[in-house]
Amino acid sequence: MNKVVVATGLRKTYAETVALDGVGLTVAEGEVFGLIGPNGAGKTTLIRALTGTTPLEGEISIFGCEPTAVDSDRVGLLPQSFSPPARLTARELIEYYGGLYETARPTDDILEDVGLTAAADSWYETLSGGQQRRVCVGTALVNDPDLLFLDEPTTGIDPAGRRSLWELLESLSAGGTTVVLTSHSMAEVQRLSDRVGLLESGQLVAVGTPAELIAAHGGDSRLEIATEANETAATALTEAGFAVRTTPSRIIVDGVSPVEIGHAVEVLSTAGIAYDSLQWTEPSLEDVYLQLTGERFREPLRAASSAAGEETDSLEQTLAVGGDQ
Repeated sequence: MNKVVVATGLRKTYAETVALDGVGLTVAEGEVFGLIGPNGAGKTTLIRALTGTTPLEGEISIFGCEPTAVDSDRVGLLPQSFSPPARLTARELIEYYGGLYETARPTDDILEDVGLTAAADSWYETLSGGQQRRVCVGTALVNDPDLLFLDEPTTGIDPAGRRSLWELLESLSAGGTTVVLTSHSMAEVQRLSDRVGLLESGQLVAVGTPAELIAAHGGDSRLEIATEANETAATALTEAGFAVRTTPSRIIVDGVSPVEIGHAVEVLSTAGIAYDSLQWTEPSLEDVYLQLTGERFREPLRAASSAAGEETDSLEQTLAVGGDQ
């Protein structure tokens, strides 16, 4: 398969900070390549390097050319921070950015793709944050690019809008568009990406399909139990042969297969232990991220994300809630 993006030995420094440290990657035609990593890991710098908007050491080839020599009609870019003129309507913005290219897709088609037909004639400044981000996505699609760079494309978009954009990106990829995507949503990257690269401190520390990375770094499936009797429950499960660890609000039982869930429930029942919830979870790309970056799982952040409507799309199944089991 043709290689659309080839980069070797990329290095970029800002004063004493090393933003990229010898990064190399390839992206094939029609592939969705997801970039993940903590804030400051170098993701946005890498996108800027690949699009020729920041000088650096190393070699980059886009469609066999240097980034600055590529026909702009072939490349679409949505930066992480993008502030178009606020007193233009969504339609006017799409038309304006379409006018920057020799050929552009029909404005109404773009508005439909990003779910803004009904709000097409509203000023950008009056749109919700999610609608504004959809306009920005639309501006990156006006030239029907062969290569699309998306830096946090669904930030601020509600779950329904996010799913719609995921389906749009999947259709673009199926049609041969190559996509380089950065996102803090592990569910988004896991669903969309053919391969994923994890950047940590300016280095690409792992590359592979989501399934390969999960198998190598995701750890075991686990059973999470919320109970007020943490110590008693942990003791009972440990004595029954389960691998148990505790957090302030729950017990985590590692390496539990679906057929072993019933045994764990029976242990709790025999010990007379009530629980508020019991949840079995398979490892996901989020577990890979936490493992490779060394960041600890913080339950309050997860709760806050849920309250804000953050969709996880993880393989989680709530098996029982409420009580005296």
